[in-house]
Amino acid sequence: MHHNTLFERPCDTEAETQDFAEKLAAVLDLGALVALTGDLGAGKSTFARAFIRAALADPIAEVPSPTFTLVQTYDRPEGGEIWHADLYRLSDPEDVFELGIDEAFSSSICLIEWPDRMPEEWWSDALELKIEILGSGARSIIVRGDADRWAGLEAKVKS
Repeated sequence: MHHNTLFERPCDTEAETQDFAEKLAAVLDLGALVALTGDLGAGKSTFARAFIRAALADPIAEVPSPTFTLVQTYDRPEGGEIWHADLYRLSDPEDVFELGIDEAFSSSICLIEWPDRMPEEWWSDALELKIEILGSGARSIIVRGDADRWAGLEAKVKS
């Protein structure tokens, strides 16, 4: 979890947060691990839902929160899967291996809420999106990751 800040994206409205999620969905490839961090209510699920709907090219796709199932998977139209995990309820870090997420890394796009409950070594390749609440509904999304791994990402998702 010791990544450089790559860029920061202000999102004054939920629509702007969704727009950023859609742009990111359009440029991330299979093998991307997206770690969504931020306080309860920061908008991690909102972001994930918009990302998944964009990736599925289905604006009304049912995207339930994986709070109780821990993991939901979706088939992308162009192949591969999206894994959406919420690790909030994991009590033992070892339990994360039973979910099989690590086996999905190379062949899927993984969105992980509460990633602080995943093993440290999983972070090396992750793109961390830290969602901060600024007040009045505005958010700031701080994008962190390995500068080499994610080189050029900011240019691809410019508004």
